[in-house]
Amino acid sequence: MSISKAISSHIPYLRRFARALTGTQAGGDAYVLATLEAVVAEPDALNENADLRASLYRVFLKVWESMPVNGYVEQISFSADEKGAQRNLEAIPLRPRVAFLLSSLEGFETAEVARVMDCSVEEAAALIDQAGKEISKQIRTDVLIIEDEPLIAIDIQMLVEELGHRVVTIARTHAEAVKAAEEMKPGLILADIQLADGSSGLEAVNQILGHFAVPVIFITAYPERFLTGTPPEPAFLITKPFGVDSLKAVISQALFFDRKSRRKDRPQSAFV
Repeated sequence: MSISKAISSHIPYLRRFARALTGTQAGGDAYVLATLEAVVAEPDALNENADLRASLYRVFLKVWESMPVNGYVEQISFSADEKGAQRNLEAIPLRPRVAFLLSSLEGFETAEVARVMDCSVEEAAALIDQAGKEISKQIRTDVLIIEDEPLIAIDIQMLVEELGHRVVTIARTHAEAVKAAEEMKPGLILADIQLADGSSGLEAVNQILGHFAVPVIFITAYPERFLTGTPPEPAFLITKPFGVDSLKAVISQALFFDRKSRRKDRPQSAFV
């Protein structure tokens, strides 16, 4: 298989990453083109024994660090959502910004981020964590936790507060959750699916979303109960037992990209 065919499926995602990193479509595309030229000139730059996608992103970063392409391209306009995300992104120090985008936008695991950035796994994890904390400083918000298991609720509260957010209340039932949301208008909801009164966290969240849009992260030991095509959507899903770093990353991602959930009156077949 030729190099062009091998990497062609990864190019749209590399362009997305490049745009987020440089701040412009033209700037991002200029770096992607320079990356492809570098690969053609030196095919061995792509490690055939390693993950091809990670190798491609690694070459891109080396090109980006060595060539001031973005200084010579024309700036373009962003949508309102993109402008907000870009302002947040520009406030994050450079290396944590790269690590955050690789992890949250491109979906690389921490070990893969380390390979792409040519650093240790520990350093990659620290960079992602630093980015999450920087984001939290910019986007501090009130958080509603819907969770009926006290120990898990306390763990989530401590994690949320460590990121700089404020937990307004911990609701254990459908009724408590809806009442708290109506009174406090949280900026983020973390919800279990199965609540203490036997009701569904999905139903509680859907009722809340009938009044206002807000990012929602579901934390559940029963992901199969969520993946049924039943509203609300879009939403983030974390499976119990959850990893601290994973949950931190998802919280930062949900707030950074401002992916608000909205109530859906008809079932959908896919989740964002």
